[in-house]
Amino acid sequence: MSDRWYEKAVIYCLDLDTYADSNGDGVGDIRGLIGRLDYLARLGITCLWLNPIHPTPNRDDGYDVADFYNVDPRLGNLGDFAELLHQAGNRGIKVIIDLVVNHTSDQHPWFQSARSSPESAYHDWYVWSESQPSDRHQGMVFPGEQNETWSYDRTAKKWFYHRFYKFQPDLNINNPQVREEIKKICAFWLQLGVAGFRMDAVPFIIEETQPGNPNPPKDLDFLTDLRQHVQWRKADAVLLAEANVEPDQLKHFFGDDGGSANRIHMLFDFMLNGRLMLALARRHPEVIIDALQDTPKLPSGAQWATFLRNHDEVDLSRLTVEQRDEVFEQFGPDESMQLYGRGIRRRLAPMLGGERRRIELAYALQFSLRGTPVIRYGEEIGMGDDLTQEGRNAIRTPMQWSSLPNGGFSTSDTLVRPVVSDPEYGYEKINVTLQRHDPQSLLSWFERMIRTLREAPEVGSGTCKNVDVPVPSGVLVHRADAETGTMVFIHNLGESEGVVDLSSLEPEAEFPNDVLADQKYPDLGKLDALPIGGYGYRWIRLKRHP
Repeated sequence: MSDRWYEKAVIYCLDLDTYADSNGDGVGDIRGLIGRLDYLARLGITCLWLNPIHPTPNRDDGYDVADFYNVDPRLGNLGDFAELLHQAGNRGIKVIIDLVVNHTSDQHPWFQSARSSPESAYHDWYVWSESQPSDRHQGMVFPGEQNETWSYDRTAKKWFYHRFYKFQPDLNINNPQVREEIKKICAFWLQLGVAGFRMDAVPFIIEETQPGNPNPPKDLDFLTDLRQHVQWRKADAVLLAEANVEPDQLKHFFGDDGGSANRIHMLFDFMLNGRLMLALARRHPEVIIDALQDTPKLPSGAQWATFLRNHDEVDLSRLTVEQRDEVFEQFGPDESMQLYGRGIRRRLAPMLGGERRRIELAYALQFSLRGTPVIRYGEEIGMGDDLTQEGRNAIRTPMQWSSLPNGGFSTSDTLVRPVVSDPEYGYEKINVTLQRHDPQSLLSWFERMIRTLREAPEVGSGTCKNVDVPVPSGVLVHRADAETGTMVFIHNLGESEGVVDLSSLEPEAEFPNDVLADQKYPDLGKLDALPIGGYGYRWIRLKRHP
């Protein structure tokens, strides 16, 4: 069986400033997270992914970094961070952090020096143009909030490039010094003890930007160089990347044309995510089957990261306009729920109308598909969103720990962001403490489901295929095979119950049994008449190899 830890991981994504406040200043911090590590260990989490932790003017939730070699003082200091790594390690939990090196804050000393003089040692660390580029108004990531990607700096008397907001000038990847600095940043945090990095905006990092060229070439070889550097410094370190690109480009982010997995270890599967949302909206799995069949063959050691919700909006940009409209109609019908014309700024529970059966179904399905599952904080208790907050902040509200004021997040009267307090999803009704005392709660279910997953290594390190048998409408059957054995999964995306005939698999079976299900089902028998409830699911251990 593979020794690659990331293939069998369960990754939990959180913002430090909204997770747990230890000192009562209204901002979550590292010490607060340390105090909640036992909760995460009990949940079954094996890897924490921390959203940006660095000093920042905080105009883009920390993605405008002002110092790559320190911790935002609101969150703690390097000593606190070292203690977090130690305490997490004691509980078998690895920690990865966001690596945001496509750009810096415009308040970063590098940029302040760069704009002060063309003779500055940092001037060429950024992308400049003497004249207004013809593609000034092209390539915006945030339509409606951005109107240009080139802005004029009156101090430098030049135009500078920013793929994102104006206050986030892009670093110049063509400059060898910038490349070396990125590697140095990685080496620093690896030496402290992080297990790797979630790389933000990778396709933009490697763009060799040129004024007037809206489609510049990408230097994928830099990813090869970075991977080699990271693994020389820490052999089992992992690079998890955000690369929402066309399907035929994905394989180039994993490895070179020779077939080696020598670039990014893991990529978020945006194509599957969009298809999952469409399938849930339609209550039919056909597009998931297509996604599994269309998945490019990965080189050995490469891995997908699956997710339903992350720290951003649900990105539907890979769907057709008609498909996107279907998802909007079901899960984000109001304009206030939508973002950038392509996404939905809601958590999953309210998207599914708070219907427990569908929430369980959705996460059982995600966690059973090939790859490593990633879950956003608060999803395990069915947290809601706050659409009165601006943009993506709607899903970045404080964690709801108890029925105490502010949901037990903080004792302060002034919070970094308001706690959800509406009648349906407010902290008085949805919180960890209430669910901890209820063996039938969503939190208890997540604990059982994750424990079951960790007994099924076939999902993370095996093959994943659709089982092509006649099934009732709305039902998906797939299997995961590895040297450890075989798992079979039945998920019913529809509300009507049905019966599935899997007798064709009976010759392979060795004492088959349900290991996770939405209800108590009859014994499996010869697999020829397996009932499945509406929005039901069954995880079946078909056989186990010693």
